[in-house]
Amino acid sequence: MFFEAFKKYETEIAGRPLVVEVGKMAQLAGGSCLVRYGETNVLCTATMAPKPREGVDFFPLSVDYEEKLYSVGRIPGSFQRREGKASEKATLASRVIDRPIRPLFPKDMRNDVGVVATVMSVDPDCEPGITAMLGVSIAISISEIPWDGPVSGVVVGLVDGQYVINPTLEQREKSDMYVTVASTSDLVAMIEAGANEISNEDMYEGIMFAHKENQRIVEFINQIKAECGKAKVDFPSNDPDPEMYEAIKDFSIEDIRFALDTDDKRIRDDRLKPVYEKVHEKFDEIYPEMEVKIDECLYKVQKYVVRRWLLDDGKRVDGRGINEIRPLNAEVDLLDRVHGSGMFTRGQTQVLSVTTLGPMSDAQLLDGLDEEESKRYMHHYNFPSYSVGETKPSRGPGRREIGHGALAERSLVPVLPSIEEFPYTIRVVSEVLSSNGSTSQGSVCGSTLSLMAAGVPIKAPVAGISCGLITEGERFMTMVDIQGLEDFFGDMDFKVAGTKKGITSIQMDLKVHGLTPAIIKEALEKTYKARCYIIDEIMTPVIAEPRKELSKWAPKMVTTKIDPEKIGDVIGKQGKVIQKICAECNCKIDVQEDGNIFVSSTSIDDANRALFIVNTIANGPEVGSVYTGVVTRLMSFGAFVEIAPGVEGMVHISHLDVKRTEKVEDVVNVGDEVIVKVLPKDDQGRLNFSRREALIEVKGLVPENTISDAPRKPAPRRDFRGERGGRNRRED
Repeated sequence: MFFEAFKKYETEIAGRPLVVEVGKMAQLAGGSCLVRYGETNVLCTATMAPKPREGVDFFPLSVDYEEKLYSVGRIPGSFQRREGKASEKATLASRVIDRPIRPLFPKDMRNDVGVVATVMSVDPDCEPGITAMLGVSIAISISEIPWDGPVSGVVVGLVDGQYVINPTLEQREKSDMYVTVASTSDLVAMIEAGANEISNEDMYEGIMFAHKENQRIVEFINQIKAECGKAKVDFPSNDPDPEMYEAIKDFSIEDIRFALDTDDKRIRDDRLKPVYEKVHEKFDEIYPEMEVKIDECLYKVQKYVVRRWLLDDGKRVDGRGINEIRPLNAEVDLLDRVHGSGMFTRGQTQVLSVTTLGPMSDAQLLDGLDEEESKRYMHHYNFPSYSVGETKPSRGPGRREIGHGALAERSLVPVLPSIEEFPYTIRVVSEVLSSNGSTSQGSVCGSTLSLMAAGVPIKAPVAGISCGLITEGERFMTMVDIQGLEDFFGDMDFKVAGTKKGITSIQMDLKVHGLTPAIIKEALEKTYKARCYIIDEIMTPVIAEPRKELSKWAPKMVTTKIDPEKIGDVIGKQGKVIQKICAECNCKIDVQEDGNIFVSSTSIDDANRALFIVNTIANGPEVGSVYTGVVTRLMSFGAFVEIAPGVEGMVHISHLDVKRTEKVEDVVNVGDEVIVKVLPKDDQGRLNFSRREALIEVKGLVPENTISDAPRKPAPRRDFRGERGGRNRRED
């Protein structure tokens, strides 16, 4: 009885089956479906509150993408062993789903709508984020919730010069771009891109390739909607009464024009305060208990003024030309003891980025649904209340901060050096000091400056810029470098970051249903010219290339690779060997499963000394070289000397001195520091040393009963304790 309405729908995307099951799970939700893409299963639901929420002037939509670790057969690593706060990747997936669906809801609706996508099974070749976007679109479409969808979403990759829809795990590792595109039946509704310096032309063609596939999937969703969709409900409109709006508009429009006509956000805000007071003084009595509606009318009047200026007069609030960028400034080295710092200012938007370098053990460990277990580059973005002249307590990063940090991270990853070229973990923190639009792209520019100042050998500088949009029917116009007011009252924030060679990231936020191909192409062209100008004219004169040397405060890193079977020798029983090396050399050592060894220290001499010890343990001492060691045991026939932790050999009594030795104790005692030369191993593979040969070669001593006028060439001395040795004693 409960499954009477159960229906199953099937299609195929990129050669893999997509199966939608409706009417079997979560039937008390407004709309629900289980979507199976390959072996990825996501349950999607959409539910609307029966009544509007009181006292809000926005549409209250929440989108939650829930990762369940049982979907990949793992138990959570937290103390409670259960899922807790959403991971950063889950938050980013929620934002990607939110952006294309939000503009399709009625703007005057105030009923809460909750959308939940629960990931229940994951096939690495079929991304759960895309599966969730399709499922959410279907759940809303078949619910009673008013909505102008459906939308479809796919990922497009570029593998070996060919566009690929929803690339598999193997294809993703080789792809030069990873672009999520959402579409309605005729428009592109959302773009989220990461790319390896892809040209405008290749990016545009990839977006259109994905858009065509989306249109086919939208038809499939419409078939489901036609068969089992519920009738859409009516809702009470929250728009102000047209008569009230016109009265307030006529009364305040000239004052608002004057207030908005400045390039200074502080002056604009100061001018608007008396306008609000004047309007409330007149209309509060006419429209009692309608203060919120009056404020909404004032907001709409401001929006009307800004849009008319742009569309009819080609005029921007701050007096700039349509394609003119705000005044720019770049600086580096603002902070004394950090590893690298850079500040980028665009108009009244200012971002300070700080780079910190660390050993590979500082890489972030990830506990998610995909194959990525750690990452060595972390980008964090902070947006304090003072940056917009407000005051409120800090509650940690929200979805916006996480999203902007991830966007900057994605923008810069393609130009970072490999681990082999630069064996460091890298963290960049972007502190927004003041905000008047496009802080995320300001953080990209500031972070490029910071990375180069820190000596990170990035392949090329990256700059970011945004493009805005105003539409009216078939008319549209785009403007480069939008400030806050143009973002609030406009229809698009099209953010593009990249080098002069090509695009590294895109993020598109819309307030309209979607974009035409012509708008996308124009936005790509304008942002390319703008970022080339920023790189050439603003950033390069300040710092043209990464510094050749790291800050004296940054750790110095050296690397080697050993046979993985020797890792146990380097670490030692219960870690005693590696702990001893770290203590004696004042360093950190990271050992990876493949045999890569990373040694970091504030002193390059200490780092090299530790690396020498590691190589000696793993590869054995080099025959013919001279080492400094410590006497560990005395026997009647000789002394045992340790030249590195766990690397011990014997000095036979005949090799203890340049003269004849009767008793071992006459020459050395336990704990003495001595120099020894490595001899070939004996028949049983044991290490043998000669103090006698070392003294001859290093000290230039002459053996007893030997006469020579020719000077001896000293052998290279290998000293794992440094110039004076660990016990600060010299060989006599």
